[in-house]
Amino acid sequence: MSRSISYHKKLIADLKDPLEAAAYIEVVLEEGDPKMLSKALKNVIEAQGGIDQLSIQYKQLYKKLDQGLSEKGEIEFYCLTALLNALGLQLAVTVKSR
Repeated sequence: MSRSISYHKKLIADLKDPLEAAAYIEVVLEEGDPKMLSKALKNVIEAQGGIDQLSIQYKQLYKKLDQGLSEKGEIEFYCLTALLNALGLQLAVTVKSR
């Protein structure tokens, strides 16, 4: 009998690839659910080595974003995506060139 790995472990392994992480975040943004975005960001951060790998500045930004997503359930960012949607446009997440 073959052993299967957990979905979460497979997801984290896949998200180590920047192209996979970008596609994952892009799909979550299309869904428009702030709680899903919060979880997706946590997964990508975990795949990249965890929050301890972020600089202090980025930790603060992440915590502020996560707090906004958790408390309000929505952030102004989603207003932007809604407006773009109304205009027939969309945001895209891509891998940043180094």
